[in-house]
Amino acid sequence: MSSIGVVDFYADKTIFITGASGFIGKILIEKLLRCCPDIKVIYLLLRKKKEQSPRERLNEIINTRCFEKISDRSVFSKLCVIPGDILEEDLGISAQDRSILQKEVQIVFHSAASVRFDMNLRDAVTSNVIGTKRVLELAEEIENLEVFVDISTSFCHDELKVVEEKVYPSLHRPQDIMDCVRWMSDEMLMKIQPELIRPYVNTYGYSKNLTEDVVSQYRGKFPIAIARPSMVVATYKEPMPGWVDNINGPTGVLYAGASGILHTSYCKEDTSMDMVPVDVVVNGCILLAYITGMERPKDIKVCHITDSGTTKITWYEVTDQLKEYVLQYPPSRVLYYPAGSAKKVRYQHKIAEFLFHIVPAYFVDLLLFLLGQKTFMVRIEKRLRKGTELLQYYTSRTWVFKNDYFQSLKNQINEKENEIFYTDLSKIDNAEYLKNYHLGVRKFIAKEDLSTLPQARRHMKRLYYLHMTLKTLFYVLLAYACCLLIKYFF
Repeated sequence: MSSIGVVDFYADKTIFITGASGFIGKILIEKLLRCCPDIKVIYLLLRKKKEQSPRERLNEIINTRCFEKISDRSVFSKLCVIPGDILEEDLGISAQDRSILQKEVQIVFHSAASVRFDMNLRDAVTSNVIGTKRVLELAEEIENLEVFVDISTSFCHDELKVVEEKVYPSLHRPQDIMDCVRWMSDEMLMKIQPELIRPYVNTYGYSKNLTEDVVSQYRGKFPIAIARPSMVVATYKEPMPGWVDNINGPTGVLYAGASGILHTSYCKEDTSMDMVPVDVVVNGCILLAYITGMERPKDIKVCHITDSGTTKITWYEVTDQLKEYVLQYPPSRVLYYPAGSAKKVRYQHKIAEFLFHIVPAYFVDLLLFLLGQKTFMVRIEKRLRKGTELLQYYTSRTWVFKNDYFQSLKNQINEKENEIFYTDLSKIDNAEYLKNYHLGVRKFIAKEDLSTLPQARRHMKRLYYLHMTLKTLFYVLLAYACCLLIKYFF
């Protein structure tokens, strides 16, 4: 245990953060401002988006609900925008801003990345591999860099049955792939993509695999740590339980199920869940930067911020538990009664998908077409099906991530610091967390507070009666059809 505490380590430090507008980025900024009050400056790389300037985007970020716990708004003056973009040469940073970063920064958190599973190869490599290389090139020019933290993913070594907390060589030489995306046509890239990224089922994991190799090429030039979180989900405790700002991954499935759009999913009964609340991920990254910055190792520190069996819960149990909370705390805008369930057998899921997703979607669109209205259900159903198929790859396999180093973080700080920068997943009550997760989706994604519950429950009761009526009618018609067949053949 170091004589200098976590908060003292960050005192008077200047930090540079990429990906500040992302899910992890927002919570990282909030945590540093609230719990490390003596930080000097936090520089944020922000690009212009649509009609918003980088400064306007910063104002939007700090007005997000997750910053409500910061009562002293004057601390936001420590946030300074660096206009730029990881997609541009030299990050699109001006010479003046680059000089400021080179002279002032001590800590870099690189969390900017595209997390879409359906990216084409060119976009994935440009965002995640080339973008990271540009940030590393900047880091190499920083005069007093104490630590560089790359926020990667634990799902970047699909070729391994057991992933340890160490750097592995990438499947292909990163420079070769970066060269390919520069000169190959889109058509050619699409043709070679499936074979090139194998055994990965999407370009996200593959590009992250290449990215870590790029990071490893800077080994010894400055202290480096790689954080590998698994699926990052809603907050556990801070700044408020259940906060979430996107519908990626499991959150999208939960939202679709609660809205009565998703009625079936596939996951093996014994598949372990590996999700980590975003506030635990951020605490892990803050501690990782602290320990690496204090030790200044020549080799790269790798930390799996993963569950790895700590909470001992399966995907099947999660879906079952969440369904219970959806019925207790339903959203107001529900399309149909959420009577679906997770299927343990793939063919059962496919049959249910056809009967309860595809057929109803076409039926609704047919009615809308006949009424002269704009159709949309088939389009939504296809997007939903594609999203759940991508997620099934992760929910139908138990991933084995060794996380001894992550587990040791809590032992390297004192009791008070463990209360502030908590990383012990064994203290999480699964039932309470999943309840807050659903309520968070209801509040922050569906934009509904608890005052709408009475109306929502009445609506859910009507949908239940409708569901039971249609179900009864279906079985009556099925029995009638069977009787006709028996009478015809016998």
